[in-house]
Amino acid sequence: MRLNRYISHTGLCSRREADKLIEEGRVKVNGETAGLGIRVEDGDKVSVDGKILETKKDFVYLAFNKPVGITCTTERHIKGNIIDYINYPERIFPVGRLDKDSEGLILLTNDGSIVNEILREENNHKKEYIVTVNKKITPEFIKGMSRGVRIYNPVKKEHTITKKCKVKQLNNHSFKIVLSQGLNRQIRRMCSALGYNVVKLKRIKIMDVTLDGIGLGEWKYLDWGTDPKRF
Repeated sequence: MRLNRYISHTGLCSRREADKLIEEGRVKVNGETAGLGIRVEDGDKVSVDGKILETKKDFVYLAFNKPVGITCTTERHIKGNIIDYINYPERIFPVGRLDKDSEGLILLTNDGSIVNEILREENNHKKEYIVTVNKKITPEFIKGMSRGVRIYNPVKKEHTITKKCKVKQLNNHSFKIVLSQGLNRQIRRMCSALGYNVVKLKRIKIMDVTLDGIGLGEWKYLDWGTDPKRF
């Protein structure tokens, strides 16, 4: 298999993070510094920063109800990072992110092989949010959010129009939105482009995983086994 996939299978990190390790020259295969895209075979010795990696046999999948103020990063030097907050006894990492000012559902695992499957846009995995804004919602706002909003994409350094999505008004200041995209701070930027500011943002569902039975700041195991059927 490809080297980045092998590294993710050990539970060390996701494939994307594995690529960064390889680019930084921190990965060796059989004692030789590895390059991007190489394949590893049975019996090959893969090391990161001099430590031999072993394939992870038991994977864990957690659903966490993140409070506002917690940062979704594995960088332990950042105050309020999600890893220290959960304090799980094994190395885990978040699947995607939920910004510091938002709350709600986020998944964590030590199975790097599923990260791309969940996050890849073409797989159309849906995420559901409840959003409260600073002023009265109008029919025009709901229509605008639903049909797509022109926002600036700092990664591509160009403007993009968000995908059409389902939006339902809940009351004068709150609405529910279902996205399959995962642009950085997407909902906040969409609202801002239409003249609204987000007061509260809560993710309540990812695929078929919900917050049911998970108190704020708490987590539960997901019974996905070693090969989640949804992928």
